[in-house]
Amino acid sequence: MDALLNSDIDYLGTYIIPWAVNLVLALVIFIIGRWVARAVTNAVGRLMKKGGMDESLVDFLGNLIFAALLVVVIIAALDQLGVDTTSVMAIFATAGLAVGLALKDSLGNLAAGVMLVLFKPFKLGDFIEAGGVTGVVESIRIFSTLLRTGDNREITVPNGQIYGGTIVNFSARDTRRIDLIFGIGYDDDIRQAKQLIEEVMAADERILKDPAAVVMVAELADSSVNLAVRPWVASADYWNVRAAMLENIKITFDDAGISIPYPQTDVHLFSVDEQAA
Repeated sequence: MDALLNSDIDYLGTYIIPWAVNLVLALVIFIIGRWVARAVTNAVGRLMKKGGMDESLVDFLGNLIFAALLVVVIIAALDQLGVDTTSVMAIFATAGLAVGLALKDSLGNLAAGVMLVLFKPFKLGDFIEAGGVTGVVESIRIFSTLLRTGDNREITVPNGQIYGGTIVNFSARDTRRIDLIFGIGYDDDIRQAKQLIEEVMAADERILKDPAAVVMVAELADSSVNLAVRPWVASADYWNVRAAMLENIKITFDDAGISIPYPQTDVHLFSVDEQAA
């Protein structure tokens, strides 16, 4: 009985306790290592921001640095458990190849994210149209970009769809041109209509003097004479000025008796004499 008890104690002291100690040390290594990785990433991020680096690039590189440091921490924790890390790394390499083939779209998104950060077709806070979505850039992540729409929805777009398609950056320039079309009747005075439009634009201080606004006849359409109105404004004022122009010109035309025609069809009915038929 004593021999069996001594055998159990020896087994406990030889295997269980050392393994438990190694497990605890491995957890400590992982927890502390993860904290250190996060601290290093934050410190590098602060240095990059202090150096004037673009915020989107700082966030992107920060995610890559943290992921790389976390892999090192995991390997160190496994080594403390006695796992042959050489074999583990070989397994990771083989698994990485298999996963890479299976997740080629994700790797494509990663490559596209790198290209977006390097070539900077847009930055955080820009209002863009890309990947079939329009919104303000909230963040550029490793595999995707987060956009916020005008009605405050968050949309995640894969980087591959953005970089592989057309990108329209509405915030890239300080000024934008508003393109509007107003139709007036053929019986209305074109010169009067143009003068009224110019007076409306002159009354709005948000419309820029340089470049000068343009009012011209764009088309002699089927039911109206179409006037093209093209004022320039600061990019931030685009939508507010556009809405104000539509409202104010309509009110001004109504007060002056200038009509804004709409498509209509005239139907003529003829009476046919039954006897003649």
